[in-house]
Amino acid sequence: MLRAQDVERGKATYYSKSITGALTSSGERLHHDSLTCAHRTYPFGTMLKVTNLKNGKSVVVRVTDRGPFARGRIIDLSWRAAKEIGILTQGVAMVTVERADAIVVPFKPSDDKRLLEIDFEQTDLKQPVRPSWREMLEMHRPASGGKKSGHGTQRKRTAPARKPAAAGKRE
Repeated sequence: MLRAQDVERGKATYYSKSITGALTSSGERLHHDSLTCAHRTYPFGTMLKVTNLKNGKSVVVRVTDRGPFARGRIIDLSWRAAKEIGILTQGVAMVTVERADAIVVPFKPSDDKRLLEIDFEQTDLKQPVRPSWREMLEMHRPASGGKKSGHGTQRKRTAPARKPAAAGKRE
């Protein structure tokens, strides 16, 4: 059994673009632009860092499927993940796989832009900002005195008038 702190080394392959939309073992639909993978033992949702040993490029992917089941292969990547680490032309590449749940995706916060602060505890509003659907229904109801249903006034249905039979004629 593979321990979480271990680093696996083996061959990686990738899913073809043509199977986009197929259901994975986790129940999600596969999309070729997602950064996902198939692994035999890691639980669904586990984040893994996959590094191509030939060029040193890495990608972080999420486990959504089971496999690969071919001998010597340790991971199946989505098409986008394979593109990120540069294995599209080879098809199969030697990689290392390690758990990456603790990795925080870096970003550079911008100091020149600030988000507006909204105070949700403010209670001095006399009227709500938008009326509820019931209030809107009351505003748009017709003022006639007929019976009302949920979608307006109800009309009484009558049978169509019949022509009177001509006297003395039989068919």
